[in-house]
Amino acid sequence: MRDRRVMLLWAAFALSAMVSVGLVLRRPDHLSDLHIYRGALADLRAGRPLYGYVAENGGPFTYPPFAALVLWPVATLPESVLGAVWLLLTIAAVVAVAVPVGAALAAGRSDRPLAVAATATVLMLSAPVQSNLRFGQVSIFVVLLALLDGVGVAPPRWRGVLVGVAAAVKLTPLLFVAYFLVARRHRDAARAMGAFLACAAVAAVVLPAESRTYWAGTVVQTSRIGDLASLGNQSVHGMLLRVGLSPAALPVVWAVLVAGICLAALLRARRLAADGRPGHAAVLVGCATVAASPVSWTHHQIWPVLAGMLLVGATGLARRVAGAALLVTMVVSLGVVLGPVSLRPGVQFLLENARALGVCALCLAGFGGVTAAATRRGTVGRAWLRLGVAAAATLAFFAVQPLPAGADPTFKSYSLADVANPRYFFVCRGPAACAAYGGGGPVTFGTAVEPTKVRVNGVVSPQVARLEYYSAPGGAPRVIPLLAAYPGSRTFSFRSATMTHGRLVAYGVDGRRLAVYDDELAAAFR
Repeated sequence: MRDRRVMLLWAAFALSAMVSVGLVLRRPDHLSDLHIYRGALADLRAGRPLYGYVAENGGPFTYPPFAALVLWPVATLPESVLGAVWLLLTIAAVVAVAVPVGAALAAGRSDRPLAVAATATVLMLSAPVQSNLRFGQVSIFVVLLALLDGVGVAPPRWRGVLVGVAAAVKLTPLLFVAYFLVARRHRDAARAMGAFLACAAVAAVVLPAESRTYWAGTVVQTSRIGDLASLGNQSVHGMLLRVGLSPAALPVVWAVLVAGICLAALLRARRLAADGRPGHAAVLVGCATVAASPVSWTHHQIWPVLAGMLLVGATGLARRVAGAALLVTMVVSLGVVLGPVSLRPGVQFLLENARALGVCALCLAGFGGVTAAATRRGTVGRAWLRLGVAAAATLAFFAVQPLPAGADPTFKSYSLADVANPRYFFVCRGPAACAAYGGGGPVTFGTAVEPTKVRVNGVVSPQVARLEYYSAPGGAPRVIPLLAAYPGSRTFSFRSATMTHGRLVAYGVDGRRLAVYDDELAAAFR
């Protein structure tokens, strides 16, 4: 019976892998990050600067110079062969990640093959692995190297080297060096730092100009990576950007929160390792890298999927429920699925940041720190009661919280350079049409509803001196530029994720409020 279940799970894994690859290849933008690697390396081989490359979709090369050496074969293979090989390697890496995690799940039991097959299947269905397949990302390979070293599967004399190499490709695994030190694996920490510095030195010798460019400034230019306030960035930094903190307060708040989260995760990881659970410890440190990194896109978030499975396989009702909830957030985008039925802005914010909040909670509580509910007869009811009260209290807290105006990653206001685009400026074209369109009050506007955003375009009267938009109650407003696109009239245009809680406010020259438009914006969804 067990062998049959293992075979069925591997069949499900193979089927999901084939369907995933088929869906990826049907997308016009498939393997877009892999194409960035290929284009950047082609430029480098042609003598052009590695960090000056910009792909057609606007994406630059963002990794350290050593990553370019590791990825060098990408520029030599034919594109069709490269895509097939990369997808197969990604699937193989999923299986390789599942092996140590499955072993941790089945510790002390005889169902390890079943645990490995289940882990691989759930991983394949998760959003992070699907994102790795879609974009052709290196994240799954970085996770694999750090996980194998964190678990300690390598021979003792080589432990730490894989973390050093992984960190030379992507910096976030450097947190494992701190873990080795906290866990008193001092030689492993030394080997990890030695390997990291050796890789950086090799890159400096082979690519001196690129190394100078990267380490002298590019390494801290996170804005090159994209809009860090977008919902895809489920790190603490991304969440704080969506909260709308001031630029002066953001670095301090972020540093304090990240320091506390990482310290708690490292101390709990040390306890887990001492208790003979190195797999749990490594996954917990990996989750801390997701929380602490300034940028944690979906394809970086493999660690929380592994944590969710380890929680589901743990003893205690609370841990299993917490693991199931974490897995749901890593498979389904709650902000997209439940956003339309979210009646309160705070709940919307909770759903949109569920992955970041879940990872932070895990780092602070640890696998052993989550209150375990006993499963003996007579205590299950009380366990469910405690879970229900905790869940209700959490929802109630977020239900009364206002959604800050900064918590709108889709927001963008348009400038004079965009006026020629009819998708952004659609209510009127030319001086005569815009003059005729206005006149219905301080602000006259129209809305255009798209699948993931709403666009607002309009004209303001001469008495309007300032126009502000609030995504929802609370937080600082967005100032909407008033554009003298045509003689005799001023127009504006912006987009937002939703207008359900939006408010547009017009002010006169003397600072008085002239008009407020909120029901008119919400009507765009009716």
